[in-house]
Amino acid sequence: MRRLAPILLLMCAQPAMAEPATVQDYMSQPQAKADARIAYGPAPAQVAELFLPKGNGPHPVVVLIHGGCYLAEYQGLPQTSGIAADLARRGYAVWNVEYRKLGEAGAEYPGAFLDVADAVDRLRTEAPKYGFDLKRVVAVGHSAGGHLALWAAARGKLPKTSPLWRADPLPIRAVIGLGGIGDLKGQRDVFAGACGPEPIPRIIGLAERGPAAYADTSPAELLPTGTRTVMISGTLDHVMPPPTGVAYAERAQAAGDSAEAVALPGVSHFDVVIPTTAAWGEVAKVVDREVRALR
Repeated sequence: MRRLAPILLLMCAQPAMAEPATVQDYMSQPQAKADARIAYGPAPAQVAELFLPKGNGPHPVVVLIHGGCYLAEYQGLPQTSGIAADLARRGYAVWNVEYRKLGEAGAEYPGAFLDVADAVDRLRTEAPKYGFDLKRVVAVGHSAGGHLALWAAARGKLPKTSPLWRADPLPIRAVIGLGGIGDLKGQRDVFAGACGPEPIPRIIGLAERGPAAYADTSPAELLPTGTRTVMISGTLDHVMPPPTGVAYAERAQAAGDSAEAVALPGVSHFDVVIPTTAAWGEVAKVVDREVRALR
């Protein structure tokens, strides 16, 4: 097999905090104020917060999708607003996506997936007003949001028979997964170690649909997508440790996609989404690199 990219790159990034960040550190982050809050559907959770850089554009776009085990108790937009604001300061229009989570009406299959699809496609409507460059759209997803970011980039592979199919999905050129899960079938048990056994089966409708539920929901089942992928994990990530990112990147490479896995030493599952950490600085460098590579 031709190696398309380094499969594991160790960066010398250490967290700014004295200890690796915890879920409490993640949840208690101060919230940054967005420039706009735009509804893409009627439900309270069907919104996206927009963070804009200076200037008139056209702006490259980062679609930011939060994690939290697909569970409403972990909120979402408040915890990712800090990195959204930081990316906007770096020159990106940031589309910070909320979606219905378990515990909210309509979240279970196909709900959360259709929310992400509709939120991403809404960028076309907003592009003229806000100066989005829709040829330079990348997605950054954390944990469960890493799964949804990879899935959003793979939507073009869905058959018309899937309830998740949408005509002409907006192309996402690159995905940066932060402790994300790309193989729902193969890595479901790993994810369950931190999030419990129920979220993945519920979000994909496994009980009702059986094993076929993975076919239109797991990014690993939709490869190749033609999208560049970078899987970033901290070596202290207890939710999705580095071998899970390596495994997904290898599977994407084997299918013909460009992919790599990055392990950040001394970094937890949460350091990568807190803007004051050195780990986040390394993530931002990867975002910069991937956007610069787009033509």
